Amino acid sequence: MASKFTELAIDCADPDGLARFWCSVLGYEVQDQDDGIVIIGSPAVPEGKDRLGPVPPTLTFAQVPEGKTVKNRLHIDLNPTDREQDAEVRRLLELGARHADVGQGDASWVVLADPEGNEFCVLAGRRP
Repeated sequence: MASKFTELAIDCADPDGLARFWCSVLGYEVQDQDDGIVIIGSPAVPEGKDRLGPVPPTLTFAQVPEGKTVKNRLHIDLNPTDREQDAEVRRLLELGARHADVGQGDASWVVLADPEGNEFCVLAGRRP
């Protein structure tokens, strides 16, 4: 049996603020919150990692004292499901994202950064 991807942990300065941003981006909700840690996940799969088969991964935001200093080695790719890429990029910018340049050049995806500078991509192809 193979492993399944259930969670992505993200170090940050403000777990509450970053969790609110990503909840708005993904349509997630806060599932758990403790001292300096906030876990968000899909409301469609409340049982999360206890469910057999694929599940939407949760995001865990953990407060750390150090700030981000370099480009992410791992990042999230987003596929807009109910609008085109340019409309989704505008929505994400209104939520607090900003454009980021990681040397992508002329690409079909748009690189943005969340409020703490973590890069992510908005892909051009829509997938449900």
